[in-house]
Amino acid sequence: MKKSVRIGLIGAGRNTCRKHIPGFREIPDVELVSVCNSHPESTAQVAAKHQILRTCENWKQVVEDAGVDAIVIGTWPNLHCEITCAALEAGKHVLTEARMARNLEEARRMQSCATKHPEQIAMVVPSPFGLRHGAYIRELIDHRFLGDLREVNVAGVDDSFWDTSQFLHPRQDQNFSGKNVLSLGILHETLSRWIPRTTRVLAQATLFEPERPVEGAAELARVTVPDHLAVLSQIEGGARGIYHISAMTMFGPGHHIHLHGSEGAIKVHFDPQSDRETVQCGRLGDDHLTTLELSPEQEGRWQVEADFIAAIRGEQPVQLNDFRTALEYMAFTEAVHESWTTDKPVDVPAVE
Repeated sequence: MKKSVRIGLIGAGRNTCRKHIPGFREIPDVELVSVCNSHPESTAQVAAKHQILRTCENWKQVVEDAGVDAIVIGTWPNLHCEITCAALEAGKHVLTEARMARNLEEARRMQSCATKHPEQIAMVVPSPFGLRHGAYIRELIDHRFLGDLREVNVAGVDDSFWDTSQFLHPRQDQNFSGKNVLSLGILHETLSRWIPRTTRVLAQATLFEPERPVEGAAELARVTVPDHLAVLSQIEGGARGIYHISAMTMFGPGHHIHLHGSEGAIKVHFDPQSDRETVQCGRLGDDHLTTLELSPEQEGRWQVEADFIAAIRGEQPVQLNDFRTALEYMAFTEAVHESWTTDKPVDVPAVE
């Protein structure tokens, strides 16, 4: 018989309701026992819709509940550090939504707390980009399909914040989202599964629309996260990277990661709305790129919830992402932030 795991939800937004709750429901002997959302009304709605018996007025009640074995944190990053450390201290396993934290200092505090409680599983939800083809791409690279990596091109470019009549979004507020800019972190995390460590960055950023309306308020609010970002990077081994991140570009190139080497190229395109991804490959001597077609056995998939429970039950270590892995992309986004705010190149600190 599998070890029973009782889960408490703190924050039940789109990703929690769309992916985590159904994912946990599919696993035998896993029970969703309590929930706390941002407001009492939404907490009650989530509990009723998903048949969760206990509702809590605040997140501390979920953490302190003796009937909860594991905490799933679906809040914005501003609460990730505080809740994670409290949950680990209370003897709970933790799965926290990405981004790991608002900044590297908070992420390191989380890692330090997790190190003090090695008996508890501490996991960060991975980027969903690249899950379908990621393992196969890693295998291609390991077998030198690219030859020597030379250039990396990363784009997260759309018009998601082009409409200036939209209310200020938490992703536009550093108090909620921290130092990560738009899709920079999620794309770099995906890229990091395939290439050596990024060692140095030079970034510039701007705000085309520095103010936004706030729901229920007469005055405009200041946007504190850039809506355009460009990054040049240096990668271990000598390769170079270019990042273009924007939410203000009509008819832009969308989301992609392109890898170019001395002998071949791999181009991965993502559709965040449909969770689809397309991979095209080509090598020296080819006259065109070929779209990669994988068999069902070769394809990866979203299995975050199953991986978390398997780690709790001691069936396998955390696959994607343990806290140390998450610290790597936190160090990168922190360095990018320092670079664009100081207008200087910045070394990306190595994670110990």
